[in-house]
Amino acid sequence: MSILADLLRTIFERNQGKSDFKNDQDERSIIELCNTLISTTSETSALFVANKVLTKYSSLSDLDKLSFFQYLSTQMTIDPDLVRRALKDYEKLPSRETYQAFSNAAEPSRQELVRRLNQPPGATKKLVEMRADLLRLAKQSPELQAFDLDFKHLFASWFNRGFLVLRPINWESPAHILEKIIEYEAVHAIDSWEDLRLRLEPRDRRCFAFFHPAIPDEPLIFVEVALTKGMPTSIQELLSEAREEVAIQQIDTAVFYSISNCQAGLANVSFGNFLIKQVASDLALELEGIKKFITLSPIPGLGNWLRKTHPNWNSADEVRLRSLTAHYLINEKSSNNLPLDPVARFHLGNGAIVEQIHVEADNSENGKLQSLGCMVNYLYDLEQVTKNHEEFVSEGKVTASREVKNLAKSFKI
Repeated sequence: MSILADLLRTIFERNQGKSDFKNDQDERSIIELCNTLISTTSETSALFVANKVLTKYSSLSDLDKLSFFQYLSTQMTIDPDLVRRALKDYEKLPSRETYQAFSNAAEPSRQELVRRLNQPPGATKKLVEMRADLLRLAKQSPELQAFDLDFKHLFASWFNRGFLVLRPINWESPAHILEKIIEYEAVHAIDSWEDLRLRLEPRDRRCFAFFHPAIPDEPLIFVEVALTKGMPTSIQELLSEAREEVAIQQIDTAVFYSISNCQAGLANVSFGNFLIKQVASDLALELEGIKKFITLSPIPGLGNWLRKTHPNWNSADEVRLRSLTAHYLINEKSSNNLPLDPVARFHLGNGAIVEQIHVEADNSENGKLQSLGCMVNYLYDLEQVTKNHEEFVSEGKVTASREVKNLAKSFKI
């Protein structure tokens, strides 16, 4: 880890020892403690009460957590009348004072509560876990959605790229980190320690993860990279135990074949785009022979879309299947003019290009169910990603190779 990372880790860990907070029973409810925390002006008292809130929260049942979230959503929210009055005052006389009054009125007090809850050692991880609970429980309670926006707003600042530390993960990494990689792998399951070794130890295999100094032992997101000669056409080929290691001097392609988000509580807090671009830039400096940066990606929405829209589709013709897949990736969009497929939205939003489509590329049970066995290469042209990103965001334009465009044009049921 770099000197800067060590410094940030020291700042954020703030190890103060177990004696900082007494473990005596506090008869106040979690709601009473929250109201105390939001009103106190004592830094010492705030630290103590915040720890009490987090401790009590950890022992709540799902039903009690739901009640807690509902209280914060309804009682620690904005006052519309106060917001309107403050905005009118600012419109009449824009000044530091009227702007401050409007800002205070427009921010729900639960945001300040979450900020204060983040003060004790280890609090950031607990708040990430709290948001994971909120996301899970909010599926049946739409009134909690506004509170989630507050969490997302705060996390976007706390987990911005300036705080993230990029670290390589290899076979010599600490065991507890390697265990996390096995646990959090979400695309191609790691079945054993030997399977993990084959992904990390060879010189033509790499893995990188983003960490945050406040949660130093928990990867936030990681990417697995295969360094290859030429473009692989299947995940079986890429992960085969019998494959031969590629000599460093022969490597011309970096393949991002698995990207896994590790923390459910950081959903929709985007840093995956930074990860890919940073890793690509670092590998380009390390290995001058790399000329192409691509993914080998699943198409998780393809199977469901086909079963809903073309239930009688039953063709084993590879050309037809490739044309169907190309059509789906380029032309099938949601009401907001974005591709239906979530992985496509991610990579195209990063400025990538739909480069090639492969059939029989993922013969796993999950691969066949979700993607009909198909996979796609998204190409990251480092000189074009900014332009592609801007066109995707502003126009919804899907940039694709000529081959993929022609396949999409030839699509017929």
